Amino acid sequence: MNYKISQRAASLSPSLTLAIDAKAKAMKAAGEDVVGFGAGEPDFDTPQFIKDAAAKALAAGFTKYTPSSGIPELRQAIADKFKRENGLTYKPSQIIVSCGGKHSCYNVILATCQEGDEVLIPAPYWLSYPEMVKLASARPVILETTDKTEFKITPEQLRAAITPRTRLLILNSPSNPTGSVYTPEETKAIGDICVEKGVLIMSDEIYEHLLYDGATVKSVASFSPAHQEHTIIVHGFAKAWSMTGWRLGFLAAPEPIARAIDAVQSHSTSNPTSFAQKGALAAITAPLDHLKGWLVEFDKRRRFAHQKLSSIPGLSCVNAKGAFYLFPNISKTGLKSTDFCAKLLEAEKVAAVPGIAFGADDYFRLSYATSMANLEKGLERIERFCRTLAK
Repeated sequence: MNYKISQRAASLSPSLTLAIDAKAKAMKAAGEDVVGFGAGEPDFDTPQFIKDAAAKALAAGFTKYTPSSGIPELRQAIADKFKRENGLTYKPSQIIVSCGGKHSCYNVILATCQEGDEVLIPAPYWLSYPEMVKLASARPVILETTDKTEFKITPEQLRAAITPRTRLLILNSPSNPTGSVYTPEETKAIGDICVEKGVLIMSDEIYEHLLYDGATVKSVASFSPAHQEHTIIVHGFAKAWSMTGWRLGFLAAPEPIARAIDAVQSHSTSNPTSFAQKGALAAITAPLDHLKGWLVEFDKRRRFAHQKLSSIPGLSCVNAKGAFYLFPNISKTGLKSTDFCAKLLEAEKVAAVPGIAFGADDYFRLSYATSMANLEKGLERIERFCRTLAK
């Protein structure tokens, strides 16, 4: 049978992060001593009170369909979160609960972009952004950055990239894969240009609570009513509450966009999982007390990993100010990222993600959302590997 695959599907690149994580797990299952730095998820368990709320809902029979955009009390609680933490006023009808932060991003792009539209994506980028844009039949336009600017675009760079076809800018701060954080002043300057030019912003704020060294973030939507009208905030429960497998995200959007996203979601996933939403409700209405200890541990790992990476021959590394990733520069090793990571996995059994997946071939991504023991062992292996390249 000659199966015909759609051009839309054939144009996509599979997720390298998921593929590398799967390969590392398969090698471990086969008995190999693999250190995995690929997964973008906290190694801490979901807080018990969240699991208890979901288990209680499950035991009570809360297992049926819910409204497509989430249960009303969760949408209200998310609106309350935006008011309390970000100074933003949203009606529950402007809140959409989805099947993960990734799903929220996809819904936004699908509901706002079409053939002929251009979407501006600063690189390094989270690897799914360009593929989502392609699925919407729009064109990703990549704005290159390097470690010299801490991987941040400038207002001048943004202004030069905007054309009459520009529909959307994707802004991710704190960033996956680099851990870079835009200051409030930098965020406002970018938002000002988008408001002036009539460009929508998809602001991916899922790492909002994971900050270090006194870094602060301010949502681009919060600078004025005009900024809010031009912004769709995407967020989720995966990172700050360690709920990656729960598949629950959320977004806040201007009313017409929220209605369009609700329509898209109603025909794709129906609704997020019912009892998982009860766990999310417990999460978002409680203080983030669990996060204090997590941040202490993440910061300890971040400092250790950055110091170690910076001392390795052939590597240089800008320290992250948010999220739980470092993005070392490997250009002095003479290898591009795919070769570097393949040889590293083969020689030293260390799994990291090639920077090419994020649009930056002179780098690789290391997640420090793993134990100190794994970090120590894995970084020693990376050093040993790089010393062989320097000979």
